[in-house]
Amino acid sequence: MTSLSQRIQRWKSDRRAVWVAYVALALLLAALPFLTGSALGRGWVRILDFALLYVMLALGLNIVVGYAGLLDLGYIAFYAVGAYLYALLASPHFGLHLPFWALLPMGAALAGVFGILLGAPTLRLRGDYLAIVTLGFGEIIRIFLNNLNAPVNITNGPQGVNLIDPVAIGGFSFNQAHNIFGVNLPGIYSYYYLFLAITLLVIFVSLRLQNSRIGRAWVAIREDEVAAEAMGINTRNIKLLAFAMGASFAGISGGLFAGFQGFISPESFNLFESIIILCMIVLGGMGNIPGVILGAVLLTVFPEALRYIGDLQEHLFGRVYVEPSDLRMLIFGLALILVMIFRPAGLLPSVRRRREFGSDTSVLAQEQASLYDARH
Repeated sequence: MTSLSQRIQRWKSDRRAVWVAYVALALLLAALPFLTGSALGRGWVRILDFALLYVMLALGLNIVVGYAGLLDLGYIAFYAVGAYLYALLASPHFGLHLPFWALLPMGAALAGVFGILLGAPTLRLRGDYLAIVTLGFGEIIRIFLNNLNAPVNITNGPQGVNLIDPVAIGGFSFNQAHNIFGVNLPGIYSYYYLFLAITLLVIFVSLRLQNSRIGRAWVAIREDEVAAEAMGINTRNIKLLAFAMGASFAGISGGLFAGFQGFISPESFNLFESIIILCMIVLGGMGNIPGVILGAVLLTVFPEALRYIGDLQEHLFGRVYVEPSDLRMLIFGLALILVMIFRPAGLLPSVRRRREFGSDTSVLAQEQASLYDARH
């Protein structure tokens, strides 16, 4: 009897089956907002938009934590940098209304610079010490945004920035409904396809980085930094590059968030957001791109689905005994604990992580046997 991993390996070697799966996935993603909107309402299409933003954030943090092994608890600060750059330069706050195609790369570049500023003083820190410093950095950025309204009003303080220009390319505004080839496309549907296109680009870049020399250098640093340095890897530059690349993804997501929301404030970039993004990586499978995507989608959709617990209590018992907000966080935390106990490597871990946690000791032998069979 063939094992599951051997069946998966044979399925991957069948190019026809792979292309059929890709086409089916593409059709599903294209039809997903219409299916979700008709079945659950347009509010859930908005949740899908946020899920794609969180996928971009999780993939960026995965470079720092999953690839390079650098624990970053202040990652939300780069998200805030990208969002505020877009908001300040595309709103009446400064009287500037720069185009979207210019602001998005500017936000990525500025967030990358902030990533280098964070990484430079922390090059010799590891583990808990690095986590504490990055946590402090994230809080410093949030406090600065909250107080830079005097003596010169730069960020408008706790009131935030409103009337932000929606994302527009040429004459096509993603905030308005459009009729394309006879299909009515509401604004949140247009944003979904924009976010999906940029998310696919981020996934492509992540895959290329993972299989590049830089990606292998990050893995070497994660496994043993001293050995990596002894092998001739410039650990200083490689670690700074990890911070910069991860931060640039957050800057892109932040700019999209500002244009999508039309309003931002410092409360949107607190420590809890950084913790949630880190949980997405750990839950899905650290260092594994499909696992990170799965974790981001689950932790975006699952808490929103738990908001209906109040309606369920009303239907079953005639009244609400426990407030949905309290019970939602309780179930959410319990689910995370159970996953960490029974799936410590994540729901969809990489082969390396499965071997490290001992969840599948025969994976390597089976893969080697499959490769040997394929070659002979």
